[in-house]
Parts: sequence; structure tokens; C-alpha cells
Amino acid sequence: MLPVLLAAVLVFLAYLYISSWRRRRHLPPGPAPWPIIGNLHQINKLAPYDTFTELGEKYGGVYTIYFGRNPTVVLYGYDTLKEALLGQAEDFSGRAILPVFARIARRKGLVFSNGPHWYHQRRFSLTTLRNFGMGKRSIEERVTEEAKFLVEFFRLRNGKPFNPGPEVTAAVSNVICSIVFGDRFDTQDVTFQTLHNMILENLSFLGKRGFQLYNAFPEILQWLPGEHNKIFLNATMLQKFLTDLIENHIKTRDPKCPRDFVDCFLNKIDEEAGNPDSHFTIESLTMTTFNLFIAGTGTTSSTLRWLLKFMMENPEIQKKVQAEIDNVLGTEKCPSLEHRVSLPYTDAVIHEAQRYASVVPNGLPHAALQDIKFKGYIIPKGTQIVTFLHSALYDKKYWDKPEEFNPDRFLDENGKFMKNEALLPFGAGKRACIGEALAKTEIFIFFVSFLQKFNLKFPPGEKGPIGLIEGGTRDPKPFNMCAECRF
Repeated sequence: MLPVLLAAVLVFLAYLYISSWRRRRHLPPGPAPWPIIGNLHQINKLAPYDTFTELGEKYGGVYTIYFGRNPTVVLYGYDTLKEALLGQAEDFSGRAILPVFARIARRKGLVFSNGPHWYHQRRFSLTTLRNFGMGKRSIEERVTEEAKFLVEFFRLRNGKPFNPGPEVTAAVSNVICSIVFGDRFDTQDVTFQTLHNMILENLSFLGKRGFQLYNAFPEILQWLPGEHNKIFLNATMLQKFLTDLIENHIKTRDPKCPRDFVDCFLNKIDEEAGNPDSHFTIESLTMTTFNLFIAGTGTTSSTLRWLLKFMMENPEIQKKVQAEIDNVLGTEKCPSLEHRVSLPYTDAVIHEAQRYASVVPNGLPHAALQDIKFKGYIIPKGTQIVTFLHSALYDKKYWDKPEEFNPDRFLDENGKFMKNEALLPFGAGKRACIGEALAKTEIFIFFVSFLQKFNLKFPPGEKGPIGLIEGGTRDPKPFNMCAECRF
């Protein structure tokens, strides 16, 4: 009996090896996967981007790793990302609907969908958001209003230590809420702050070992305890919050006078009520607002926290930024995007913070919706693709000593701001972040407002550097700060 059982095991292992070899033979190179678990044992469980970097240095611009039995192609370095996302934009426009995302988003909304549904959601959202000021002068007024609330909150701390994170996150969130829901929320509201904590918790989960394991073995892990259950609960609570807001809009709206994004979407649902193939439903509205709420809150607020961290850790840079702001704006004039060209050093600091922070190092996963020929390889239909943005932001071909925080890399010999094409914090191609213009506006106006009014310091007895929360995003650990009024 034992020899028969042993033979059966050997045959099964041989089958796994042969089937794996057949799948791998046309794929880019990479470390040999183990049966069942693939390369999961090799990937840093908290910071997978560290492993992606090591493998990129070894295998080059495009390589393959396995999460369980599922191959994943990683695009490494700016040149490779540019060739894929811009040179073959259509081929690489698919989104990988991993089991975690499928359970949360149900293939609806802006981010975790493909095909006609994604196309219609994206086109409608871009048009409507622009109509409500995104990318225009009018959006600056909303951002400036929120910046004033935030500056006043800082002022009332009277130079005493406080954690700026929750209030900064709430202020950023209020900007997108004013566009999507037509109103701002009290930043001290416990429910509002709890939702933000859930967003940051879920974003951090992306890329962690628990995220990788659930996507590799969903049939098993969906029945077991683990961090993934907390993530699903968070998503359910966030969606319930949004559903309540949508229901209130349904009761109070005037179809002839839409107040915000939700009202416009409800009008679109009415327009297509007789179309059985319509992509505009209450479910798709819930998921699209869910996407906008998270995307419009998490990464922008994280970048601002990074900037506060950098200013405390680099007081000499802080003083140079303040001197430039004083020269251009004085003490009372509100910052506007039109001032950016006159504040090249400040702009350089912001761009270097975006590069160094690498808030979303792995990007969101793409997928091959059909077989893709790329760099002599064939990426089979259904393969997950990691657009490893961190590798562009730290690409030594485009950045001298990328591990150092150095705003001067964005200035020419005359002190003028100088772009670098390898700066891709918002991604590129057809899946690039649709809120890029809004995020840039918020980061600039908030940051300049902070430095115009306050000296940012570590509390007495404390000093940097501030550590990181590792995961799917790179965030500074919560920190206390003293904001001393300058005038």
C-alpha cells in the first residue's frame, strides 16, 4: 500500500511540475516557484516592494513571480513601465480583479472593473468631476476653504504637541466629499474619523502577507479567521455609510438642479432606466463613490503627512521654503496654483516628497485581458501584472542617489523647477489616477498654507527620524508635532 501511495504522490508532483513548466516557458524569467505556494515564501511579508526591488536587480525589467499557483509579471524600472503603460497602453489597461477586490467591489465602480462597465464609469466620472471644478480654478476655492479650517486647528494647538494625522486626513477627505456629496463634515466627528482609520487600515493591508495568501487561496481562507476579515468588515461599514448618504440624496434631490456628483449619477440612472444593459445602477453608484472616497482621501493625506515629517526632520529645508513663501506671498495672501511657478523650491520639495515617499509602491494590479506580446515574451490572458511604480521613483538611471531626500534634483542651474519624466506617483496610461489634478492642488495649497503660518518642530525631547508603516502603502508612523505660529 505504501509504495502505491508514494507513487501516487510522485505522479502528482510530476504533474504539478510539468504543468507549471508549460505555463512558464513563454513567460519572463524569475525565481523557480515551489509547488502550491509559488514564491510566497520569498516575498517580504510586510514590504513586498523590497523583494520586488531585489528581484528586479537580478532578473531585469520584466520578470515573473508566483503567488500560489498564479503567475504575476512585474514591470521593473521606468523604461519598462513607459514602454508598457504608454507604448502599449491598450494592452496593459486591464485591471486584475483579485479575490479580495472581487469580494469588496463585485467588479463594479471605477477601479476594480473592466470592459464596458469601466469605460462608462470612467468617462462619466471624469466629465462630471470636471463640471464640478476638478482641474479648474473653482476647485481651488474648496481647497482653500478647507486649508483655512486646518490652519485654524493648528493655531489652536498653541504650539503644544499633537498628532496632525487625523485632522489632515479629514481635511483632505472633505474636499472630495464636497464634490461627491455636496457638503463637508465636522472633522472632529467620531464616525468620520473612524471611517478614515478604516481607509488607512485597508490601504495598508494591500500587499501584506495576508493579502497575498487570501488571493492565492480564497476558497480556504474565506472560512478561516485572519486580518482579511477585518478588511472586509471595514469595507462593508464604509459602503453602508455611503449608501446612507445616497439614500438621503434620493429623498432630497431636485433632478433639475443637481447639487453634486451623486445627484448627477442619480439623474443618469433615471435616463437609462429603460436600458436593461445600463451600467448605471445604485450598486455601481455605491462602488464608484466608494472608490472616489478612498482614492480622494488616503494617498493625498499620506503625502501631506510625509511633507510634515520631512520638514521636521530637515529644518534647513523648511527655512528655505518659508523664505521663498514669504518673498512671494507675504504673511496673509492665500496660496493659489498660479503662485507655483514663482515658488520653484517649494514645488521641488513637494515633488521630491512624492518621489521619496512612494506612497503606493506597487501600484494597483493590472491584468492581461488577452495574450500580450512584450519584450519578446508572451504574457497569457488572465495574468496579473504589477506596475512597480517604486522602481521608477528610485530608478538610478533617472535619479542620482535616489535613497537621499534631495529637492535640488528638481531644480536647474538657474533655480527654476525642472521636471523628471520618471516621476510617476499617479501611475500612467489608461489606468492613471483620475484625481491627479485635484491631488496636486490639495498638496500644494495645504503645504504652502502650513509653512506660511507655522514653524513645524518635534516636541521637546523627541527627534526623528520617523519610522514607516509597511504594507501596500508607505505611510509615516503616527507622530506628534508642534506647530508654532510664525507671526
